[in-house]
Amino acid sequence: MSATASPVRTQRAPSREAAPRRPVRRPGARRTARREALFGYAMIGLAMLFVTVFTFLPIVASLVLSFFDWDVISPPRWAGLANYERFLNDQPVLQSFGVTIVMALAIVALQLSLGLFLAVLVNQRTSNFGRTFFRTAFYLPLLASTAAVAIFMGYLFDYKFGAINYYLSLLGVSGVPWLTSPLGAQVTIVLIVVWQQVGFTFVLFVAALMSVPTDVLEASSIDGAGPLRTLFRIKIPLISPTILFAAVIAMINAMQLFDQPYIMTKGGPGTATTTAVISMYQTGFQNLQFGYSSAISIVLLLLILAVTGIQFLASRKLVFYQ
Repeated sequence: MSATASPVRTQRAPSREAAPRRPVRRPGARRTARREALFGYAMIGLAMLFVTVFTFLPIVASLVLSFFDWDVISPPRWAGLANYERFLNDQPVLQSFGVTIVMALAIVALQLSLGLFLAVLVNQRTSNFGRTFFRTAFYLPLLASTAAVAIFMGYLFDYKFGAINYYLSLLGVSGVPWLTSPLGAQVTIVLIVVWQQVGFTFVLFVAALMSVPTDVLEASSIDGAGPLRTLFRIKIPLISPTILFAAVIAMINAMQLFDQPYIMTKGGPGTATTTAVISMYQTGFQNLQFGYSSAISIVLLLLILAVTGIQFLASRKLVFYQ
């Protein structure tokens, strides 16, 4: 019998290319990653500590204090809901909330419309250098101290010695009661606040308009859309998230209006410019009724939250996300 030799199978050594490569770890990479993680957690911890100490704890303290009567001199006494019942029947304080809402709506409307108008004008008519120049120029008033601006504007709009009425008198216009009439004081303060805050919305809108896709604008021009149609049908819908953000921030700031009316008019003439924050300040720091003042602040906080919630609810139909 002839023995059949079985074929010998030779196994090839695995090539270096087929072998899985182990990740090359640089010396100290794990230590570097750990340091970066610790640094990130430290920054988050500092931010959370700042928010807790300067925002969360004062809100909780105000909420607790709103259920007490406290004049700083004597110990706090439990009052329950008496401060909130007093708020509902306090006509001057309720009027200050009405003044706050009216002035806030005027400030937000003017700030958004003027900021959008300037942003569209600068974005279409100027170069990159022009955009940079105007962004810097419009943003500079926001960097100035609010108190300093209010003091300067108080002298500028003074009825007897103000520079504005002086130059108006040279044109034959009699003295305008900028700060001595209820309507004039409200309008003047609204204009000053808008002048100082419009740079923020202007910068936001310029950045948003620059991010609008050029192919969309080219397609609209090919379809024969004019400048106004392109603005209201394409640009504004595309930057609507930025408009929502600017509206929310402007409304929150306007509802806490204090510096300009307090420095320029002390809330007058009469109570024409007495805002909710001025009423809260007078109740707490002038009348030493800190429990009732805390109740006013809590109601103002709830009002701001409600207005912000309404803005976000309205944004479901008005804001378009890409």
